[in-house]
Amino acid sequence: MSLTPTSALSPLDGRYAAKLAPLRPLMSEQGYMHRRVQVEVAWLIALSDAGFAEFKPLSPGARTYLLGLVKHFSEADALAIKEIEKTTNHDVKAVEYWIKSKFEARPELELASEFVHFACTSEDINNTSHALQLRAGRDLVLLPALDRILLKLREMAHNLADVPMLSRTHGQTASPTTVGKEIANVVVRLQTACDRIAAVRILAKMNGAVGNYNAHLAAWPDFDWEAFARKVVETPEPLGLGLTFQPFSIQIEPHDYMAELFDAVARANTILIDLSRDTWGYVSLGYFKQKLKAGEIGSSTMPHKVNPIDFENAEGNLGLANALLRHMAEKLPISRWQRDLTDSTVLRNMGVALGYATLAYQSLLTGLNKLELNETALAADLDGAWEVLAEPIQTVMRRFGVSGAYEKLKEVTRGQTVTAEALHGLIRSLEIPQAEKDRLLAFTPATYTGMAGELARRV
Repeated sequence: MSLTPTSALSPLDGRYAAKLAPLRPLMSEQGYMHRRVQVEVAWLIALSDAGFAEFKPLSPGARTYLLGLVKHFSEADALAIKEIEKTTNHDVKAVEYWIKSKFEARPELELASEFVHFACTSEDINNTSHALQLRAGRDLVLLPALDRILLKLREMAHNLADVPMLSRTHGQTASPTTVGKEIANVVVRLQTACDRIAAVRILAKMNGAVGNYNAHLAAWPDFDWEAFARKVVETPEPLGLGLTFQPFSIQIEPHDYMAELFDAVARANTILIDLSRDTWGYVSLGYFKQKLKAGEIGSSTMPHKVNPIDFENAEGNLGLANALLRHMAEKLPISRWQRDLTDSTVLRNMGVALGYATLAYQSLLTGLNKLELNETALAADLDGAWEVLAEPIQTVMRRFGVSGAYEKLKEVTRGQTVTAEALHGLIRSLEIPQAEKDRLLAFTPATYTGMAGELARRV
């Protein structure tokens, strides 16, 4: 069976393949190979500038050629490396051999070929490559997608800041809010989560087989290899990697930063699951309608249906993303002794986790863009919930020392159908200043929203 979108085992490369095109060059195996080539080239060029008598600085032409291997890395190059791997059965060694194969008929580079992968363990190349992948996936795909959701939510919070809405705590009628304020709550939470994702430092190590520069010092015992490795890791691209140096490790970088990053993404996803479920509920209540799309079918048997499928798809895919992200966050920082290989196969699923998250962000944004406010339904709900005004009435009563204020309102409202007339009769009978009576009589469920509008406009 040939690999096509309909034969792909994963829906990320099947049904949803087109939606994940921006992520695929970064997080696929080809993307992984690309970053390995980048790391090997950066290390080789840096070695040529280290001042070793045995390895003179590379010429400008050689440097341009090497950087071109990175810049122009293609699918054909990735397939060529895979072909070499059939013989080596070692993916990093296949990258090394591929780079050396590109030195043919270039005498200067042929003479330097033994400095490709010099003193490196495979993990020196792999951990730096994973770091480059994650930084690109975060900065170029995940955070921009979350920013688009934030922009939409902030716009909705401002536009709907003053539209009153009945609250439901424990599923029961509660003090009114506004639609914009409820969306503003999400904006603040999600912005904090995004800031934490962006703040995670992406770490990388280049310190040999068990983190002690053993092979490096065997070759040049008087050279400051730690300073050199730090320079390669922290020098900006293209001559360096532009990452944060990790000075202490076993064979692998400890992966604590990965756990921090994956936990941060999972936290943002949890906030969006909450939003997806709440919005689904508001659509069910009729607070929002959904814009119709010509030709779209909601049910195979019920023609009237316009299902909130975008929020359902978002919720489902966010759950899948979090299942993987949380497993990786718990598993990756654990390695037997100086290393085992359990992290390797798990790390190959980073793109899967980020893929489900990216897919969910797209679905959620699509759903948000379809929403149309149904102010009639919102107003009707509010007009049927006069019992929520028991709160301001008893609070004003307590201000003026009316004994048993809470208990009196509880007696006439709890579990009962409350009308405006009944509340107004109670207000008129209170022993409080007339101005306060008049103020309470002016309240309706729709006007009793506190600072909601102001808070919504503030985000």
